[in-house]
Amino acid sequence: MSTSRHRRWRRKIGPVSRWLPAFARLSTVFLLIAVALFVALRVAAPYLISTGFVRSGIEDTLSKWTGYHAEIKGSPVLEFWPTPRITLNQITIRQPRESGDKLLGNIESLSADFSLIDALRGRTSFHEFHLVRPKLALTRDEKGLIDWSYAGLLARAISGVRYENGAEVLDPDLDAEIGAVTVEDGTLVVTDIESATTYHFDSVTADIAWPRLSGAISAVVIARINGEDLKVDFASRQPLLAFAGRNAETRTSLTSNLLTAHFQGIASIASLSAFSGNVTASIPDVPALLTWSGKSIPGIETLKSASLESDIMSSGNGLRFNNLSLSLNEASATGVMDLFTQPGKRPKIGGTLAFDQMNLKPFLDAFALRLAAGEAEEISAGISGPLRALDVDVRLSARRAQMGLFELSDVGASMIVAGGEAKFDIGDSQFEGGEMTAHLEATQRDFDGGGKLQLSIRNANFAALAERLQLKGPLPLAIGSLDLDLHSPKAIWTTGIADVAGRLHFWTGEGTIPGIDAAALRTQAAEKPFFPLSAAAGGAFAFNQLNLQADFANGSAEIHDARIAGATQTLTLSGIITYHSNGLALSGSLDATDPAKAAESPLLPFFIGGSWPNPVISPVPLFGNTPQAQ
Repeated sequence: MSTSRHRRWRRKIGPVSRWLPAFARLSTVFLLIAVALFVALRVAAPYLISTGFVRSGIEDTLSKWTGYHAEIKGSPVLEFWPTPRITLNQITIRQPRESGDKLLGNIESLSADFSLIDALRGRTSFHEFHLVRPKLALTRDEKGLIDWSYAGLLARAISGVRYENGAEVLDPDLDAEIGAVTVEDGTLVVTDIESATTYHFDSVTADIAWPRLSGAISAVVIARINGEDLKVDFASRQPLLAFAGRNAETRTSLTSNLLTAHFQGIASIASLSAFSGNVTASIPDVPALLTWSGKSIPGIETLKSASLESDIMSSGNGLRFNNLSLSLNEASATGVMDLFTQPGKRPKIGGTLAFDQMNLKPFLDAFALRLAAGEAEEISAGISGPLRALDVDVRLSARRAQMGLFELSDVGASMIVAGGEAKFDIGDSQFEGGEMTAHLEATQRDFDGGGKLQLSIRNANFAALAERLQLKGPLPLAIGSLDLDLHSPKAIWTTGIADVAGRLHFWTGEGTIPGIDAAALRTQAAEKPFFPLSAAAGGAFAFNQLNLQADFANGSAEIHDARIAGATQTLTLSGIITYHSNGLALSGSLDATDPAKAAESPLLPFFIGGSWPNPVISPVPLFGNTPQAQ
């Protein structure tokens, strides 16, 4: 059986061995003929093809593509090895004079490969374009579309493209080969008619792969704008739909030292009507980005970095950000956000964000509350604040939150900017063992309305707060409550301490004031006409109730009948405290809490002057008596 199997293999291999040498000889002959023809064409091409013919062909191609008239002033150069290629210099592309003579741009040097066979047959076809130092000017019209202009093949293809069964469809008579396009050291100027803004892109380098008009495109563009290099990666299977401002599948990435962003999905350069996909963005240095863009938000330095990742889709007249992950500095949040846009109205941001922990101050900066009331130096420079450009309605929650030196927990807050006002509310939070609510408001009113702050604290541990803030001097340590109502004629975040006016009400239950010994105070008053507070600091004043009210204005606080009631004695204070010098000018008294025991604790009036935390106390004589006689 084995022998018969070998015979069959020899019968099959035998014929192959006979025709294989013949095939090799025939292939070698064809290869030699092809090489000979290739060399012969390259050698004979300069004599068979005229420079003027190829130059005329590329002029016609440029005019056909753009619909403009291409003028070539420089002498063309033809090369035939290793591939046929023409190089043209000093090219100007403009509208025909009878149609307006509009300039599209000029190109210092343009080179392109061309088909030698087509040229020998009296036709020209070009591919692999290389542009050196082109200067182009484009216009973005009121609809958000680029004016690809006039009546060229590109413009006709963009206007004639269709969307059918999930694909881009282009009539064959509008289709054409393109190939690869590279740009070296170019300049692009884009004029946006709607915003009356002109964008200048310098040092443009591009590598574009677009085999056919009806095919997919991929492009990498590097350009410099305002001194910063930007890299854009763009790819689309539906480029003509994208350039027409219609919905198209795209993948776009933007990379720079100031901003990194990526989008993949369906988008339109003209509207948000059918926007869907995934977007990521990261800003490592927010103040630097604002400086580069020519924007200014005072105090934004506290917001160092920001990033987001989200699924995005069109919703009515706006965008919805689902599964949003947002980071501001070290604070991270998840939630849902909406961007609403309606003709004739300001855009509006709304939604909810849930933080595990956050810093409220950078968040306020991120929404530009500091500009909500406007600032004189910026308004005089013609810059309008976010109140005139954007409405905001955002709900916040955080397990832990920091606001300056204060720490909050279980925070529920909201940020609203609308109708010429900006409001930030903390509706609920845990603060030093108690509860806190706050209302921060900035009003527009011709940018001189200033702002106000309302703060309510209930049953908080003010002893722990004094320790956290490292406050010095004899202060009440107790579980207490506070209502604070302040306003300023200036924007809150630019207000100096002397610009604040308002009222404070502070009350507590049982507590102590370290550094005040009532017995030592009476002893010192009986012996000396004046003495420092530290001379009576050997003990602590225990009290059952404290009630204090003060008015703020012109850099000082006026205390109204502060009453600190102990078990046997009551301390009362009233007068002025100045902020900038910590100066005191207070009148006070120490007397019996129970009037029936006035003999045991007679009235001791005194005056407090000097500066905190160690002012000077001077007893005030009573009518007909002296402190020594008491």
